[in-house]
Amino acid sequence: MNAKVRLYVDHPLGAGQTVPLDRDQAHYLFGVMRLAVGARVALFNGRDGEWQAEVAEASKRSGVLSCVEQSKPLQMPPDLWLIFAPIKKARTDFIVEKAAEMGAARILPVGTEFTNSERIRQDRLQAHAVEAAEQCGGTYVPEVADLQKLSGLLDHWPAERQLMFCDEAEVGQQLFLDVTLGEGQAWAILIGPEGGFSPAERKRLHGMAQSHVVSLGPRILRADTAAVAAMTLWQQKLGDW
Repeated sequence: MNAKVRLYVDHPLGAGQTVPLDRDQAHYLFGVMRLAVGARVALFNGRDGEWQAEVAEASKRSGVLSCVEQSKPLQMPPDLWLIFAPIKKARTDFIVEKAAEMGAARILPVGTEFTNSERIRQDRLQAHAVEAAEQCGGTYVPEVADLQKLSGLLDHWPAERQLMFCDEAEVGQQLFLDVTLGEGQAWAILIGPEGGFSPAERKRLHGMAQSHVVSLGPRILRADTAAVAAMTLWQQKLGDW
């Protein structure tokens, strides 16, 4: 019988492998979910796929799980980065959660000239990515990078990585992701801040050889809506959907 609870663990997984639980994990499984010895839990660590495990020891503050069998192999997402400017706390959380659910391999918050937010809690956003993977059945957890300047990121842009630049100045234009690149191409999606890109940023992005300028329809979208729309467009055209 497959488990009803999925849990991310930072521990190797394999046949017969035991997995110790920390206090928070034990509280969730035994205090909140009311699991007992012998119950099944689905485990994943982003490296070894998903494993069905049984509760071997259970207490209020600790516990031990034992891996029984692999239920899913590791399913890697496409080589896609989502780059976005942080916005209000709840909406930034939403972007990270949906990016993890929709198959981003890496999530990069950036500061632009018109970015309102100057700092993030990287550890909290990473926890949201973990929770999203737990809920959606994924076996991979994307890294959420710490905040960096967009200009610095572009200074060291990989030559082989294509960039889907979602330019709000092109709203209403019929600019689609029209590419014929091979499978497995490295890509990134860039979503702008609430205040839009500056003229200098837009000029630089339009001038990049790897840049593909797109419009996300006839209306200007909020940043969190734009992230979902852009990832949907990319996944349908070039992704694993």
